Amino acid sequence: MGDDSVSSEDTPEVQDVLDALDDPACRAILQETIEPMTANELLDACDIPKSTLYRKLELLSSASLVREQETINPGGGRVTYYERSFEDVTISMDDTGTFSVSVDRPPKSTDERLADIWSMMGDEV
Repeated sequence: MGDDSVSSEDTPEVQDVLDALDDPACRAILQETIEPMTANELLDACDIPKSTLYRKLELLSSASLVREQETINPGGGRVTYYERSFEDVTISMDDTGTFSVSVDRPPKSTDERLADIWSMMGDEV
């Protein structure tokens, strides 16, 4: 019933992953995002400037290591949460010298899949 196919987001480019993991600010963000956090919470936890935080979140998103989730704020508007989107990252090299990356991800709950669908619908409107 569910679509368990692998999207391009599940197989990031090796260089994107290496760039993100090589960056101290990105590693700090990854350490904090075990549970979903807002940008303001991450600013406090990681002690980095706001402009730097958003650049690093973009780098982590490009590497498919962090995902964004939007929720509706009861007081109005949307709140964006950032969460680490992997359990394990493996970089390997085959016999021809070609590097590859494997990202193990936790299974998404039904609520998370539904939230993703709603988010995509909101983007199209």
